[in-house]
Amino acid sequence: MEEIEQLKQALAASPDNDYLRMMLIRKMQHFDQYHSELEALLQQALQKMPGNVELKQILLSVYFKQGKISACIVIAEEISDLSALSPEVRAIIAKCYLKEENLFMAKTVYEEILNDIPGFEDEELDEAFRIKELMQDLEEDLDSGLFFKPDIKFSDVGGMDEVKREIDLKIIKPLENAELFASYGKKVGGGILLYGPPGCGKTFIAKATAGEINANFINIGLDDILDMWIGNSEKNLHKYFELARSKKPSVLFFDEIDALGAKRSDLRQSAGKNVINQFLAELDGVSSDNEGVLIIGATNAPWHLDTAFRRPGRFDRIIFVPPPDEKSKESIIKLKLEGKPHENIDFKKVAKRTKHYSGADINAMIDIAVEKILEDALKTGVPKPITTKSLLEAAKIHKPSTEDWFSTAKNYALFANKSGIYDEILKYLK
Repeated sequence: MEEIEQLKQALAASPDNDYLRMMLIRKMQHFDQYHSELEALLQQALQKMPGNVELKQILLSVYFKQGKISACIVIAEEISDLSALSPEVRAIIAKCYLKEENLFMAKTVYEEILNDIPGFEDEELDEAFRIKELMQDLEEDLDSGLFFKPDIKFSDVGGMDEVKREIDLKIIKPLENAELFASYGKKVGGGILLYGPPGCGKTFIAKATAGEINANFINIGLDDILDMWIGNSEKNLHKYFELARSKKPSVLFFDEIDALGAKRSDLRQSAGKNVINQFLAELDGVSSDNEGVLIIGATNAPWHLDTAFRRPGRFDRIIFVPPPDEKSKESIIKLKLEGKPHENIDFKKVAKRTKHYSGADINAMIDIAVEKILEDALKTGVPKPITTKSLLEAAKIHKPSTEDWFSTAKNYALFANKSGIYDEILKYLK
């Protein structure tokens, strides 16, 4: 402590002495009580030496201890080669991505550490990512519940008539008339991409599509594919495609596909690029036949998907899944109120007051109304049914979650839409 105070006094007397500043930074980094002073010193030093890796490492550690997760990620993304950092600091970066729920980057960074230092351990990262044993064969996949035949069809999907019409024309009719399509050289299967704001039923419509064609449904999440060991992610991806090919007709559904198929130009690590290359090879059916396999991807951010995925023969059919229209919202509200006490609901009036609501927003609105009724019932001892008034009051409280999405999507539709794939967004906004 005394040495730190002496260095502070020396630096105060000679504020341009970079050597003294560096000595003080190296001493202070081991004491938490100096975080604020240390941060200021680091900022000063980085202005003169912006490429100094040691300074950035110390600043990353300081920010992490202060809970400044986003700041840590900003610094990490400014560093072109993370391998220049110590494994402990790289683990900090992985944990920051983990806290931001960016599992792909968290796994990728941690995988690189383990590749360089196989014996490295970190309790938090190990708990999140250490590999569970891979399922031994396809039968275990069947037992796991990953693979099933949905018992829902389009008739169970409220509204979404235009989306259902497109899927029927592009997917279902070819499967029902396979011989006719084959006579024109058209294969049955292929890929479609569903995109739109969150909570609008992309997963539900994918399951209903499988139900319409009596196909096996395989629902794949990010955690089912990504693996911290090099090469295992590609093997996992191949395994699920093989499962789909062995159980035709089948629907292979990838939720949040932009996390698996991010633009390769945005990825620093080769591991992520290898997964994308494997995905593209599986879509092309390079070593296997994908006929009879329908691959459906769902994403809230199609602009983050590598353009190679939209090449003909891959996800060349792109369908916008908008928030439900008023008629659809009436159906959804009726469905969501089933089993709940309600009376004299003016469904049309409620639907009109829920502009831009997604199906998830409707659910949230009803939950707010129910919570208010339960709160009053606890005070009065008299439970009341859900009414039009209680739903309208809840609609005033809950703001549509789709507004932020459309704000971002509109920019892409206006300024990054040469191919016209976002025309449906502009049409909806009109």
